[in-house]
Amino acid sequence: MKWKITSGIMLLVLAGGVAWGMDAVMSQAQVTFKPVPLKPPVLKNNPSSPGKIELGKMLFFEPRLSSSNLISCNTCHNVGLGGVDLQETSVGHGWQKGPRNAPTVLNSVYNLAQFWDGRAEDLAAQAKGPVQASVEMNNKPERVVETLKSISGYLPLFKKAFPRDKDPITFDNMAKAIEVFEATLVTPDSRFDSFLKGNRKAMATKEYEGLKLFMGKGCSVCHNGVNIGGAGYFTFGVKESPADDVRPAGDLGRFKVTNTAADKYVFKSPSLRNIALTPPYFHSGKVWKLSDAVKIMGTAQIGITINDDEANKIVAFLLALNGKQPKIMYPIMPPNSDATPKPLL
Repeated sequence: MKWKITSGIMLLVLAGGVAWGMDAVMSQAQVTFKPVPLKPPVLKNNPSSPGKIELGKMLFFEPRLSSSNLISCNTCHNVGLGGVDLQETSVGHGWQKGPRNAPTVLNSVYNLAQFWDGRAEDLAAQAKGPVQASVEMNNKPERVVETLKSISGYLPLFKKAFPRDKDPITFDNMAKAIEVFEATLVTPDSRFDSFLKGNRKAMATKEYEGLKLFMGKGCSVCHNGVNIGGAGYFTFGVKESPADDVRPAGDLGRFKVTNTAADKYVFKSPSLRNIALTPPYFHSGKVWKLSDAVKIMGTAQIGITINDDEANKIVAFLLALNGKQPKIMYPIMPPNSDATPKPLL
């Protein structure tokens, strides 16, 4: 056994072939990972309230935030599909294809930042990006505000959510409302969470063997914490560059945010929560089979070959990360008025 320090976290890497019992596995797992809390976290500078959550839910499903009146947040982050759209890259305005795979919205509040390159510091900042991106919702802040103000049913909802604001319907408040709703989209009570809380029988033998491999081979160096990922930035291709279709040469990752040479092909590690529900994988969306993704990570990140049996056991562990999915009743949005801007197609 040996200790490895990464991103300020001390992790125990258990060498292959060493016999370690249930107590050692559980203890190491409890150090490395944390269960999803039953209650969502308190957001910095954006206090939650029932009214703000309800407004945020409506806006999350509101297609009139897009210039076409067709695309909502839920289009690409479908809460009925594990928080994704099951596309290689999302389809946006005018049937354009985006450059990257849509990450899940579920448990995204536990990420250190949002987007694959971390360019949004929080969910409120993230909510503003797709609305304005020409390849996604293709809208402008002033047109969003004009649209929301033209729909009389939204004013009392914004007043309830932001009672201290004289003019509550703003682009910033739209994003803040969406943020507090998205923060409720968490998936606790996975079998692995039960194991972390001390239930030794929570996982099947194959899942347990996969957990040992996951920690023993070093996967948990990048995928740890509550979200089992999402807490750090790492070069994709530490040991070996992945195939060009898996890691497109033209997508330099975080380099485009920092303009720092060391950040070329650096991406935020994705959360592995509910990962079995959210194919395809990687920022390119080119890998559809979870076992293939596991093998690619072995060669690219760790410099090892993960055989079929090992990959299948690790996948079994990853299946144990599926948590209780949020049950969201689709909201009925208030109707247009004669002043509501017409869709731009």
